[in-house]
This record gives sequence, structure tokens and C-alpha cells, in this order.
Amino acid sequence: MDATQRKRAFTFILITLTLDAMGIGLILPVMPDLINEVNGGTVGDAALWGGILATTFAVMQFIFGPILGSLSDRFGRRPVLLISLLVMTIDYIVMAVAGTIWLLFLTRVIGGITAATQSTATAFIADISKPEEKSANFGLVGAAFGLGFVLGPVIGGLLGEFGPRAPIYAAALLGGLNLIFGYFILPETVTDRIRRPFVLRRANPLAAFKALGQLDGVRRLIFLVFLYEFAFIVYPATWAYFTKEAYGWSPGMVGVSLALFGIGMAIVQGGLIRIALRHLGERGTIIYGICFNLAAFVMLTLISNGWVALAFIPLTSLGAVVTPALQGLMSKRVSDDRQGELQGVVSSAKSVAMIFSPLVMTQLFWAFTTESGPYFPGAAFILSALIMALCMLVFLGRTRQTAP
Repeated sequence: MDATQRKRAFTFILITLTLDAMGIGLILPVMPDLINEVNGGTVGDAALWGGILATTFAVMQFIFGPILGSLSDRFGRRPVLLISLLVMTIDYIVMAVAGTIWLLFLTRVIGGITAATQSTATAFIADISKPEEKSANFGLVGAAFGLGFVLGPVIGGLLGEFGPRAPIYAAALLGGLNLIFGYFILPETVTDRIRRPFVLRRANPLAAFKALGQLDGVRRLIFLVFLYEFAFIVYPATWAYFTKEAYGWSPGMVGVSLALFGIGMAIVQGGLIRIALRHLGERGTIIYGICFNLAAFVMLTLISNGWVALAFIPLTSLGAVVTPALQGLMSKRVSDDRQGELQGVVSSAKSVAMIFSPLVMTQLFWAFTTESGPYFPGAAFILSALIMALCMLVFLGRTRQTAP
């Protein structure tokens, strides 16, 4: 693969990951209206179904992340990515015309499966990256998600003025255009040298955890990914509720703060992480990121002024260097023919965190804001700070040294 092909393929992967994040953000502003339109009921009823749909989406990602990653190790990254994009585009179209809550539920099942291609996309990046480039290039994955996180809700909110289904049609259009782009420029990176037979037992998320756990401390690092994501999800899980309760913010102000956070993440993971890796190395970058996040979580519980909190939000993104550095560290400890399997397991670890963390964080917020209990809206951020301390203990723990 020459430099031009590599650049175009890398661009396609980043666009795909951005659209994954945008696709979720595009429909978030209109989900209450869409659910009420197809199922009726109150806003509370819509929130209940919204939680069910979100959990279903995350469960599918957890199950199918390793499966798609292992399929890409056998059949190649290109067919897995392109077929998933095709199915995702069709799924959005079906979602846009859905007239019952059960059809909407089915689209979230299929959507969760097709969105599990993050493992394949990151395996593709591992294929085309030199060992010393991997952590920095994985940082661009986070930057792409950060950009999608900013653009998705903004565009979705604007298009939502034309009806709750308009942003979903837009997501289908973007997915279709990216499919055409990928069909013409995406090369295959899996060669006979690194191709592996597909074994269903290995594609099972739990079995894959066990198999990779035999490799030089990888199991411990995957557990660290889960803990870190569990703590970090406090932002999307409780931010809108926390800022409304603590600062009296309107939805517009919440959107501005999320956009600032997304921009900060894109800058940090797209560029500043390279500086950190160059000066601190992967190990030092991970330690710095954990410590910074711990301090940021505590600080947010101490800030009582909304404008100070808004100014502080971009700074919190400076800690968003842990996941790409961890991915780079693990990728170096796994052979070339297992990159898809590894990224699939990492994707599943994140999905498990996404399944359980919102439930825990929102329940904790509820418990500390009701009249019957002690009042402390920032309780969930304290829990995240404690989990960050646990992350440090896990990372600094001794690792069994075995050769990959």
C-alpha cells in the first residue's frame, strides 16, 4: 500500500468512526418525540423506553464486537466494514419509517450490531501503523468520536425542527455516501501472513477475554479499560441532570458545554496526545491521564458557579489520553494476526461499561437529590474519582510476563 492509498484509507476509517458517533448524536435530540409518536404516553414513558433501547444497543455491541473483529481477521477488514455500513444505512431507513415501538426496538438491535465495527476499524489502523505510531493513531480514533459527538447533537437538533424523523434520514444519507466512498478507496490489509481461521469459541466475548488474558498482562489492561470507561461515562450519563440541578442550566447551555467538551477531546486525542506520548511514553501518559481525571472529577463537585464550570469543561478533556495509550500498549503485546480479536474484546469491555455505568450513575444521582436523602448532586463524580484511584492501583499492579 503506497502513501496515497494509506492516507485515503485512513481518512475513510476516521470518517466512518465520526459517522458512528454522529449517528448516535443525530437521533438523541429527537428520540423522546419519536418514541412518543410511535408509542404514545408521557415523557417519562419515553425515557423508560429510551433507556431500554440504549441498553439493547450496548448489549449488541458487547456481543458482536469480538465476532466482527474475529471475522475481519479471517475474511478481511474491507468486507466487514462495507457490509456493516450497508446494513447500517438500511437500518436507519427502516428506523425513519418505523410505526411501532417493536420495530424501533429491532432497529436498535441491528444498529448495535453494525456499530460494533469499531473493533474492525481500529484493527485496520493497527494493520497500517508502525509500532511507534499506534498509540498516536489510536488517539485519532478518539478525535473522530469527539468530532462526531460535537456535530451530531447540533445537526440533529437543527434537523429536528423539521420533524423527529428528519435527522434519521440524514444519518442514512451520510452512511450511504460513506459506503460509496469506502467501496472505491478502501484496500484490504489482511494478508495470508496474518489471516486467521474463524473460530466461534474465540469470538465469544468471554472466551476471547480468557484467551487474550494469557498474553503479557493484556487481561489486566482490558479490565483497566472497563474501569476507566465506567468512570468516564459519568459525563454522558449524568451531565444534563447534574448541571440542571447544580447550576440551573437550560438544554441550550448543556449543549454548549457538551460541544466544548467534544472539541477539547478532539484536540487532545487528535494532537496533544502525541506530545504526551513523546515526552512521557505510553506508561507515563496513562498515569498522567488517570491522575488528571481523578482531580477533575473532584473539582467538578466543588465548583458552585455555572460559568466557572463552563470554563472548566474544556480543561477536563485534557485527561482523555488514557484509552488510546492503553490500546497502543495492548496492540504491541498482541501478534499481528490477533489485532481484530484484541480490538473486539476492547470494544466489548467498553460496551459492558456502557450497559451498567449509566444505571449506577443515574441511580446515585437520584439517591442524593431526593428529599428523603442527603443532598449532594455531585455524588456520581465522587464515585468516578474513587474508580480512577482503583484504575491507578490496577495499572501499577504487577504483570505476569509471558511472551505473545
